[in-house]
Order: sequence, then C-alpha cells, then structure tokens
Amino acid sequence: MPTPTDLIPLAEAWLTDDPDPQTRKELSALLEAARVSDETALADLADRFSGFLEFGTAGLRGALGAGPNRMNRVVVIRTAAGLTAYLKQRVDPQPTVVIGFDARHNSDVFARDTAAVVTAAGGRALVLPRPLPTPVLAFAIGHLGADAGVMVTASHNPPQDNGYKVYLGDGSQIVPPADADISAHISAVTSTADVPLAASGWETLDDRLLEAYVAAAAAVVSPDSPREVSIVHTALHGVGSDTVLAAFEAAGFPAPQAVLTQSAPDPEFPTVSFPNPEEPGAIDAALAQARKVQPDLVLANDPDADRCAVAVEDRGDWRMLRGDEVGALLGQHLINRGIDPTGERTVLARSIVSSRLLGAMAQAAGLRAEETLTGFKWIGRVPGLRFGYEEALGYCVDPGTVPDKDGITAALLVAELAATLKQQGRTLLDLLDDLALAHGVHQTDAFSVRVEDLALIGAVMERLRATPPTELGGVAVTSVEDLADGAGGLPPTEGLRYLLADDTRVIARPSGTEPKLKVYLEAIVAVETDDLAAARTEADRRLAAVRATMEELTRA
Repeated sequence: MPTPTDLIPLAEAWLTDDPDPQTRKELSALLEAARVSDETALADLADRFSGFLEFGTAGLRGALGAGPNRMNRVVVIRTAAGLTAYLKQRVDPQPTVVIGFDARHNSDVFARDTAAVVTAAGGRALVLPRPLPTPVLAFAIGHLGADAGVMVTASHNPPQDNGYKVYLGDGSQIVPPADADISAHISAVTSTADVPLAASGWETLDDRLLEAYVAAAAAVVSPDSPREVSIVHTALHGVGSDTVLAAFEAAGFPAPQAVLTQSAPDPEFPTVSFPNPEEPGAIDAALAQARKVQPDLVLANDPDADRCAVAVEDRGDWRMLRGDEVGALLGQHLINRGIDPTGERTVLARSIVSSRLLGAMAQAAGLRAEETLTGFKWIGRVPGLRFGYEEALGYCVDPGTVPDKDGITAALLVAELAATLKQQGRTLLDLLDDLALAHGVHQTDAFSVRVEDLALIGAVMERLRATPPTELGGVAVTSVEDLADGAGGLPPTEGLRYLLADDTRVIARPSGTEPKLKVYLEAIVAVETDDLAAARTEADRRLAAVRATMEELTRA
C-alpha cells in the first residue's frame, strides 16, 4: 500500500489519465483535501490506491469512483485493453467479443468503452441492444460463436457498486491460468491515454438474439408437462422482468404476477436495503403480495437475473427456501424426468460449500456427482455436466446452452416442477420430505462476518489456522482441511473445512465478491421410523450449537 507521501503524486498522475469528467471532479476535490493533510481524505486516497481491482470469484467488482481500486472508465478501458491483447495473442488476431450490460450506474458507459477498445484493436465488438440479464450474454457467446464475452454488472451488490464479468469462448467464466494471463496484460497497460478508442464501428445487436435466448430457455421444460401454476415474481429493480415474462409466455405458462414496485430497472434499488434475495428483507414485498393473492409460489431474481430464489407457503405463512433446498428439488426433478446414465451429460455438480444431499441423490440414481470450488466459473466447466448449483441461489439447468447460472431457466424449471406436483395434489415441500426420508435430513445454515477492513478477515483465518478447534458445539472435530493446500483434488483456495464426529460439516472462507467472511454449516441426521420432525429438530440443535461456537471463533 502506498505511503501518505506517495498518495498525492499517484492521485495526480491518475487524474491526468482519467477521461471521465465526473471522476476527475471527484478526485480533484479529494486531492484538495489531502494536500492540507485531511486525515479522512488521506485514508480515502489510501483505499482507492491500495491496488488495481483484481479478478475474484466473478470477475472485477467494486464501488464506483476514481482510483485503481474502484470501478471507473480508467479501470474498464485498461481491463478491456488487457483482455483484448490476451485474446489477440492466445485466440484470434481479430477476436469477436460480445458485450452485455445491466441497468446499474455507468454500465452502458463501460460497455461502450469496451466496444471502443475491441474495435480499435481490430476486433469485432457485438453489443447487446439494451440492459439485459447476464444469462442472455452468456447464451450469446455460444450462439454467436464469439471468442469472449463481457458482462458489465455487479449482480446483487449494493447500488454504489459495479462490475465486469469475463467469459471465454466456451461460455465459461475465466479461471486460472487465464485470469493471471489476462491480469498480466492489464498490468502492462500503464496509460489510458495510450489505449486507442474507436469512435464507432461496433455492432449493436437487435432483438433476434433475445428471441433466440427466450426460445432456448422455454425449451428447458418438457412440451407435455403441466402448466397450471400461479406465481408472484420480483426482479428486485433489476433487468429480469421483461425476459422472465417473455420466457414464461413462450413456455406456455400463465404470466407471473409482478411486484410492480420492483419490476422496473432502477440503479438505486429504492425499496430494498440490499438487492440480494439471500439478504433478510429483500423479498418482503413479494411475500406480502403472496399473502394477499395466495399464489402457488414466489420467484425472485437478483438484479442481473442469473440467480433465482423460491418462496413457498409453509404452515400458514410464506418462507424462502434455502438454495440447497432448491438445488435438491431441481436435481431430483431432472432425475425424475430422466437422465440416461450412459449419456454424454450425466454429472450432477455442486460447489464445495453446498449440501452433500445432491451427491447422495446422484449415487441413488446411478449418476456421477462432482464437487467444485465456489463459483460457476468452476461448476460450468465440469465435463459431462447435466445440472449444477451453488447454495447462493445459482442453478445451471441447461449447461449445453448456457454453461453458467441462469435465474430464468431455473425459474421455468421450478414452475414446471410446482405445476407437476400440483397436478398430483402435492407441493415442493412434499418432495423435500421425500428426499429427507430417502437420504436423511440434510439441514444447512450459514452466516457472514462483515468487515470494513479486509485485513480483519485475514486475521480471523490466521487465528483459526494457528489454533484449530478440537471441538465445535460440544462435538469432536475429526478432521481439519486447509483448502489452501487443495482438498479432494480441487485447486487450492482460501478456506478451512472441518468435519465433526457426528458428520456435521463446517466451512469458513472469505467471500469472493463482498467484504465478508462466510461460514457454511451442514448437519446430516438419519430419519428413524419415518419421524421427520424429530430428525429435523435434532439437525437444528446440532447446527445451533456449532453456529454459536463458530460465531465466537470468527469474531473479527
């Protein structure tokens, strides 16, 4: 990190290289305060110049603002130049890059800058016609035969953030060593002024691409399956509403009833404190509407519609299903529809922090199960993938078309499952009961430790490594795996995994997209004499005890 005496010259050099009047004005005001030794301004500069944004679990992501540790035109132009240089060297001297963007602040500007860089470098830039969901961009790469794709989005992050997600030509997000190679090319770009920008010459795609995506999405449901299901849907002020409605119409479902206060794109996300369906309160408006109109289920997409949340009525009120519950439901639905064990796509995959239930289901069905690192950049590239999910509400139900999480096709498949069960006089909760009886109760929980200073996360992880717990929640720890050393043949990643004597599992790892430490818990309890209630009560007890201990151990 630069010292205070280095900060002002660094900021002045950045200022002269910044083509954006808005961020220049912002940085100029900050510099003026820093020159008179304003401590707040110096601390702000130190954070902004602590390093260049790097590719994490889902590409670049950070707060909008001036400086290398923020999302701005300088960072985007240099990133686009580095990506294009990588593609020209490794893929094609004249690469084709398809570019999408959501409705967040400056997403259209960053998309246009990316197109200008690619075009000036001799590549072909194809820009989506308007703000659209991330799955449309992921689909477009394969559909158009592009060498790479860029999606400008911060997904479910707060309003002040934006991001830059990169896909390669196979439709998967970047992983090592490509991320390091691209980063090296980005680092070689030391001046934005030296990056050629075309004034025109890129192509803006028309609605035929969106129509092709909608047709492909509608095809994930069986043509002869039931369609009678009523749904309340919220887009959480993101870009999913129109595409969801089009996909449901194309698939023959009744139109979902929108939560009107959240259906139009709005970069300020005015009705939610945090536009992530996982966060408490995020889908309260949808649940309130459900209590009034009594639909069969509630569906929610995050702002770029690559995630899908599901809520159901449970004992007289509405609750959101956990991501692991939806993952199990979708996996079983696909198994029930028929997966040929001798076919090309037979693998059910989950991230390392997701429930082990999917593995038990795959084994019972004679299918292969795979465990990957967190993030769809790993899940999407599993050979032979038929279905993959991560507990953070991400589901890939059509990997041959979109090898990434897709909240729209997942919503369609959930609707098909709910309609099928409804025709049988059953519900999603009934199927969850079936799975628990067949494979044992797999109860999961998670909590996060949010921090302002990222160094605190490193301190907690160092403390856990220095003094490994011998018991958690009163149960002996039988194994400790340092994921940084690699585990189960997986690439090294930051995190720790504990297995307890009663088969409870605990994983602690830093988030790849937000400043927080995440802790994931799972208890497995066999169901004796069909007493599901007793097994679930015991699982809850185990989770509560372990969670209490882990909350103490991870206090920042």
